[in-house]
Amino acid sequence: MSLTARVRLFAGLLPALALGACSLAPKYVAPAAPVPASWPVGDAYLAQSEAGLPLVSYKDVFRDPRLQALVDQALANNRDLRVAAANVTAARAQVRVIRANQFPAVGVSGSAAHQDVGGRAGSSGSSYSVEAGVSSFELDLFGRLANATESQRNTALATEAAARTVRLGLVADLAQAWATYAADRDLLRVAEATAANAQESVRLSTARLRGGVAARTELRQAEQVLETARGDIAQQRALLAQDVNAMRLLVGADVDEALLPGGMDEVNTSLGEVPAGTSTQILLRRPDVIEAEYDLRAANADIDVARAELFPTLSLDALIGFASSSLSSLFDSASRTATLGGGASWSIFNAGGRTANVEVTRAQRDAALATYEKAIQTAFREVADALADQGTLAERLRAASAFTAAAQDTARLTEATYRRGLVSSLDNLDAQRSLYSARQAEVAVRLQQASNRITLYRVLGGDQGTVPQER
Repeated sequence: MSLTARVRLFAGLLPALALGACSLAPKYVAPAAPVPASWPVGDAYLAQSEAGLPLVSYKDVFRDPRLQALVDQALANNRDLRVAAANVTAARAQVRVIRANQFPAVGVSGSAAHQDVGGRAGSSGSSYSVEAGVSSFELDLFGRLANATESQRNTALATEAAARTVRLGLVADLAQAWATYAADRDLLRVAEATAANAQESVRLSTARLRGGVAARTELRQAEQVLETARGDIAQQRALLAQDVNAMRLLVGADVDEALLPGGMDEVNTSLGEVPAGTSTQILLRRPDVIEAEYDLRAANADIDVARAELFPTLSLDALIGFASSSLSSLFDSASRTATLGGGASWSIFNAGGRTANVEVTRAQRDAALATYEKAIQTAFREVADALADQGTLAERLRAASAFTAAAQDTARLTEATYRRGLVSSLDNLDAQRSLYSARQAEVAVRLQQASNRITLYRVLGGDQGTVPQER
């Protein structure tokens, strides 16, 4: 077989040699989830009948069109999400960079030279050459390059999962800010109503003081309630402005006031249920758990990369070209040249560095495994806590509403008897304070109810929407 034929045969075998390498990586086996197979049960937990968590969209949970419009804007404009999208794009491109090392790189070079010595006849001449071929192509016999590609591919997938975590957090944070704004509006109305009642008490106490039927302490106590409410009004107005600022940062643009809720009733009636199912296997779909698993897969592949460093490195060179002293005959068959060669290198002694590197990658794999298991355990705890909270919220809200109703009736009856002089002003002011606290507590429980739905959306992994691609 001629040298040229051998070069052609070698070129045809390069892809097979590149892709047919053996792998020294340990076989990946997904670890068993280190949590119970089902959610806790008991008085604090609601019974669940779903067989599993269905694929949901944030629009299935956050049903108010105003909130959906804000979420759509945030998904398009939020800067953290843009950073996440850019990281995904870079990670995907890096896979192609690493994978390119598995294939031969073909190069072409050419040269032309002319020599003229002192103008003497026979002392001048020209030479031309063109060469194409593969230089120092590594034969991946032990899977070093293939596993490096596999490691980077899993790293890219982990980056995509991290981006989905950013998206999930963005939607949940925006929904929470929207609900907090509604609660602050309710608290502002409660403070304004309390201030109006306190203002009437001050007026009545002033009249009684002038008539000589009340002490100055009665007026001062009424003024304390009034000024407390006025201070709360100022604070709630500041909190509303801060709520809008928080939403503006999340949305990445100005927030239209028409898209803001009027109160907690509008929020709670628009929130859909987030079914938790009965099997804890749904935790494996949380993006942070997925990210940890791909990190574990990447660490597993890194072990083989380190192991392959213990073996010799084989490389091949193949060049075919043309050389001639005349440009017109450069590509004639007589001008053709071909070269085929190979090389091997093996570091015999490096003070145990390569063996230690294998131990490093094994330790990193063990750490990645522990991180993966911890991610599942953390997810289990977060979901179990949210379910426990959900199981008691209905009773807490019922109790808060009943307490508010009782406090309101007490305040009404006490004021009526106070106007007739049957009870002291202190009793009337205490009834007003109790009603004020009861209304604030009820708003807080209603916000907790909304926050629980939002938390379940977050900790169960939310929807499976993708991160918008980098522009």
